[in-house]
Amino acid sequence: MDAKFSAREHYRRGLELLEDGRQSEAFEHFRAAHELDRENARYASYYGLGLALVERRFNKAVELCRGAVKEEFFSPDLYQNLARVHLVFGFKAEALRYLRRGLMIDPGCETIRADLRDLGERRTPVLGFLPRRHFLNRWLGRARKQLVPGEPQPDAAEGAF
Repeated sequence: MDAKFSAREHYRRGLELLEDGRQSEAFEHFRAAHELDRENARYASYYGLGLALVERRFNKAVELCRGAVKEEFFSPDLYQNLARVHLVFGFKAEALRYLRRGLMIDPGCETIRADLRDLGERRTPVLGFLPRRHFLNRWLGRARKQLVPGEPQPDAAEGAF
């Protein structure tokens, strides 16, 4: 790691590497940015995302991302990072909740909309007067999925991050 980089330069370089799919290298830049400026919520959030993606440290990653969201509750991308951390560990319902919160802040945020599309949308239960998890709704839902061509697969995008 180049000691001459500022926290901002490390952060920008980390974003570029993350976009290129080079998570380990991006993580090192996010770590450096966070160490240089521990008060910056954005650096903490991306460092938390890196912890989840590279080191698989859920508790610390969630702690950093939640702290960042509390500090900068008006930044949809911080909610998106928190959602991505939850997705890495298979907590899809929590991830959806945080993506929706981010979308409430910025309804036009295309990256969050893309994440929501990738996760898929649930259709309404076949029998609306019964709970979604009722065996009849589940059985009829499976049948509907087989009969209706082009039906989106609900778990097709899991593990996208």
